[in-house]
Amino acid sequence: MQTLTKRAIAGTLLSTTFLVTGLSSALIAQEATMVLPAREVGAPSYDPIRGTKLNVATTLIYDRMVLQDADQSYHGQLATAWETSEDGMTWTFTLRPDVTFHDGEPFNAETIAWWVPQFEGTENAFMTEAIESVEIVDDLTVRFIMKNPDPNLLSNMASSFMGVPSPKAYEELGDQYGVTGAIGTGPFILESYTVGQDTVLVRNEAYSAASALSVNQGPPHLARLTFREIGDDSTAFLEMRTGGVDMLLSVPADFRSMLDNESDVTMVTLPGRELFYMPINTTVAPFDDIRVREATALAVNQAEIVDNLYGGLGAAADTFLNDSLLESNVDDALRISYNPERAQALLDEAGWVVGTNGVRAKDGQALNVKLWTQNGTEFRRITEVIQAQLIAVGINADITVLDPSSINAEYRKGTEHQLAVRSYSWENADILDWFFSSDRIGYPNVSMWDDEPAEEMRILAMTGSRTWDERVANFTAYHEYVLTQFVFAPIYQPVQSFAYSSTTLSVPEQIRSTRVQSQTFLDIDVK
Repeated sequence: MQTLTKRAIAGTLLSTTFLVTGLSSALIAQEATMVLPAREVGAPSYDPIRGTKLNVATTLIYDRMVLQDADQSYHGQLATAWETSEDGMTWTFTLRPDVTFHDGEPFNAETIAWWVPQFEGTENAFMTEAIESVEIVDDLTVRFIMKNPDPNLLSNMASSFMGVPSPKAYEELGDQYGVTGAIGTGPFILESYTVGQDTVLVRNEAYSAASALSVNQGPPHLARLTFREIGDDSTAFLEMRTGGVDMLLSVPADFRSMLDNESDVTMVTLPGRELFYMPINTTVAPFDDIRVREATALAVNQAEIVDNLYGGLGAAADTFLNDSLLESNVDDALRISYNPERAQALLDEAGWVVGTNGVRAKDGQALNVKLWTQNGTEFRRITEVIQAQLIAVGINADITVLDPSSINAEYRKGTEHQLAVRSYSWENADILDWFFSSDRIGYPNVSMWDDEPAEEMRILAMTGSRTWDERVANFTAYHEYVLTQFVFAPIYQPVQSFAYSSTTLSVPEQIRSTRVQSQTFLDIDVK
């Protein structure tokens, strides 16, 4: 277990008073405790550049160039204005003045010129790979010279992976950055962090980089925030009900109606940005046969999962992208949905014969496969339902449950897994590049998919789109091809629900983001 202790970095931190002398009774009253969503449990570090799994606390430690509103519009944070040339080959950003990192270092154009090249060679390099170079125009103006037009640049800049760290701290800590220290310009300062347990943040008293999406333009109202990692839904529910926590950032489906009936709990539902899916390892038998992959995908009864596990909340998934994205508008014939008759026929065609025990076999080998999932009630329940759905067509799946903080390292071994139940939360079609690029085989390309036509289409979508309309068209075509190869099975599109104690917290009525992030936390107050 790795623990980030109080202020591992020397410097004139604004939080020194909190850490050395302790909090006054008035400030203690301004504390709040939150429970992270299950998919965010187990983030191994707070390094936005090299990290592949982050949680919402990242958006409080670091500011970003721009933020995205719920209506998909962009608003300045570290950047106050921007413009692009007609040919899309330059972007010019004006930076916010008088911004200081938690370690006292200044934020300016030199910071951006240092920051962008840091992504090269990391798994997040796609965020900035269209940028050829960064020119410093003056102390508060930078110009991006592009390798190719990137109509998605603002979306990338709004990602939590694009939080800007202190160059001094980043260089000093090296590979340990995000583990033994994490320094941003954000509204909260990292006090302590224990992987898989909790993260404690304290207020940045000098904060002044709020966007127009927050009513509060100064330091946060809350003096101290604790984010707890609770993988078990029942435990999270009981903590909320008994007052052990003030907010659940994701409400377990089974407990929505019960929490909704609690007089001192307010529940809020937002449009979903998440998608559950089952990657299929294309490199190991029997899934190197596309007929078996298709049969496996068609055996998943998405509607049954929505109705029985989620009480009809959310929607069945039939592509890899959330329905809110234009690139999800594929040819209806390519959508992947429950079809047990075709699944049975495909397995017959592939030579897998049903045995007396209901499990298919071929050449004396039973159709037994490994199905991975991660700790957490929701993941386990979905996986168990899929296990039952697979056996209905003759596929026996043995479930392995792994810790979320270590499961990605296991995927990187390549051939250990065959099927898995996973989820992602993202608001952009470039998630296809993230999960299916041949550059990322093992993880995040858990399907282990390396396909030449797909690579050509992926590269065109990522780098060959001059306008937003071209990008949508290119990604839609790439998405359609992915669907024809059955490298995954779509499962479920959740809605977003969070709940908070209405006796202890005041939360904005309007959430100015695609999910609860920094702009909302600035306006949360205690009663």
